[in-house]
Amino acid sequence: MKIAVFVKQVPDSAAKLTVDNGVVNWGDAPLVINPWDEYAVEAALQLAEKHNGEVAAFSLGDENAKEALKHALAMGANSATLISDPALAAADATAAARVFAAAVQKLGGVDLAVFGRQAIDSDTGLAPAMTARVLGWPVLSMIAAIPALEAGTIKVERAIEEGRQVVEGKLPAVLSIVKDFSEPRYPSFMGIRKASKAEIPVWSLGDLGIGAPESKVSWSEITAPAQREVTNEMITGANADEIAAKLADLIIAEGVL
Repeated sequence: MKIAVFVKQVPDSAAKLTVDNGVVNWGDAPLVINPWDEYAVEAALQLAEKHNGEVAAFSLGDENAKEALKHALAMGANSATLISDPALAAADATAAARVFAAAVQKLGGVDLAVFGRQAIDSDTGLAPAMTARVLGWPVLSMIAAIPALEAGTIKVERAIEEGRQVVEGKLPAVLSIVKDFSEPRYPSFMGIRKASKAEIPVWSLGDLGIGAPESKVSWSEITAPAQREVTNEMITGANADEIAAKLADLIIAEGVL
């Protein structure tokens, strides 16, 4: 079984973002692997271990994205490839999906393409479904468990608001994984050493055999929201009715109602 897993390099979730002259800045905060993608790597590794498979990690970005790939390697991925091209600097989810699909096709023989639920910087969650659409494969999203994988079919449990939904699909397929699946393993010391020495190849659009895909969404302007002055006022009274009456008067005076 051959599994492709896609990871993204993002600012640390604890970073304080600012906008300087239309450019988003996260200061000295480190770039890390997208937290959702750690669950995707874990799912890919568990499937590979159970079904005698191999895991190939991919990331779209600049040289910094190699750190996310090294994290995947340290966790246990068999190989890692960076997809980088100047024409992809402003790629949206639509363009990225075409690139991901091309990477899957270039790798060849892929049974599963695995993604995290979404990236914490863009939060669209569109890449898995869009990639599946380009490949012409079924997409199984929000996966919390995979109870069966055999004879060219896969059965999964989807985490939805109402509970768990069990669905089946045919392989090859695209999966998106949620954090209920399993806690991501910590990279081992030997895995970290191996990843630090790994030579990560870089594929351009030419290597993928495609032209620059068209983006449908562009960021024409980025501005920080206007800061508001916030004050607090404690309402006191002899009893609940008096406090409620004061609160109602205050809400009306402020124009909330």
